[in-house]
Amino acid sequence: MSSSAETSTNRIERIFADLRAQNRRALMPFLCAQHPTPDATGPLIEACARGGASIIEVGFPFSDPIADGPVIAAAMHEALVQGSRPGTILEQVRAVRDRVDVGLVAMVSVSIVHRIGVERFIGRAKEVGFDGFIFPDAPLESSEELTARAREAGLIASLLIAPTTPPERAAKIAGACSGFVYLLARAGITGERDEAPRIDRRVRQLREVTDLPIACGFGISTPEQVRAVVQEADAAIVGSALVRRIDKARREGRSPTAEAEAFGRELAGGLR
Repeated sequence: MSSSAETSTNRIERIFADLRAQNRRALMPFLCAQHPTPDATGPLIEACARGGASIIEVGFPFSDPIADGPVIAAAMHEALVQGSRPGTILEQVRAVRDRVDVGLVAMVSVSIVHRIGVERFIGRAKEVGFDGFIFPDAPLESSEELTARAREAGLIASLLIAPTTPPERAAKIAGACSGFVYLLARAGITGERDEAPRIDRRVRQLREVTDLPIACGFGISTPEQVRAVVQEADAAIVGSALVRRIDKARREGRSPTAEAEAFGRELAGGLR
């Protein structure tokens, strides 16, 4: 059985431990870094923190995002066209880290990490204030260097478990994770859905093989869906719905940060 009891406890682990002690759950919004404008990363992190997020995923734009639906894929494409660079994202996180208490997790493709260098990227991410990573396209068989380097740096690393992943393999993936396990609520690509996902059976299976918190995402877009997900999981992840609203606010001449904060407060209502 994997355990969250590492040699040192980082911010993500503390957040989940504190929430568990209070019988509470987490809201984990996803932001596309440097979208909708190149300087948006820091202000949107602060807005999501004010809106009730416990942990924020910061997505590093990538030309071939894995499993991301049209909303997030378009946001990443736009960010790249506007000149998004990993080094700039890291510095934008550094600039805001001391102003927020939330956990910050980099969702980043392994190709970006390997291009920069595993040890160098993880070291720089720690230096600027990231608490861990989600490696969405890291196969279990080749993830050991990534997860080991993260642990050595005192950071967490999570891999994805799909609804179609066989139970034995899911147990191995959970065992390779630290901080939390990322459970995909649905098969296919990300995007808003009308109904809440059914995750009870899958979560029960994972609880039998890991004591790590389980964060669930894909298609969650309303307070009612957040409420349904956290009946079983420890955290609800909201991505496409937030990215779409941020982009819509920008296109309509409204404040993306105000929209992110307001939508976060709305979603956080589902935690109660």
